[in-house]
Amino acid sequence: MARSAAGRSRTACRGENMPLLSAAAEVRENAYAPYSQFRVGAAVRGASGAIYRGCNVENVAYPEGTCAEAGAIAAMVAAGETEILEVCVIADSPTPVPPCGGCRQKLAEFARHDVPVTLATVSGQQLQTTVGDLLPGRFDAGHMERAT
Repeated sequence: MARSAAGRSRTACRGENMPLLSAAAEVRENAYAPYSQFRVGAAVRGASGAIYRGCNVENVAYPEGTCAEAGAIAAMVAAGETEILEVCVIADSPTPVPPCGGCRQKLAEFARHDVPVTLATVSGQQLQTTVGDLLPGRFDAGHMERAT
């Protein structure tokens, strides 16, 4: 792993997803994880082509923390976008880490089932999947058509 001038570790990413993976790897360094020390970075590409980043933010009251994926989605929505075209998540783990169940549903809210998802480790392992594969049978607005 190379080090930047600021001394922060940076992940070398390869392939067509390099900008998205690089964004996720870079923001991972900003994660606030004093309790677990498990830093996660996420990046989503909006319909405009812009990349939105998020990192996990822990809280001593564990349920109050925020996942990296949720942070990236919030940044996208705050910028006025509501469609995800691509997702990357990176962590320092032995194998690529998938989003938690809640983040899978959040991704499904803004991404079609065929949107590509790259799960990566800082050591370079990658797993390619889709939002639909991460959350089959997802709950969506169609389930609420009879609601008044």
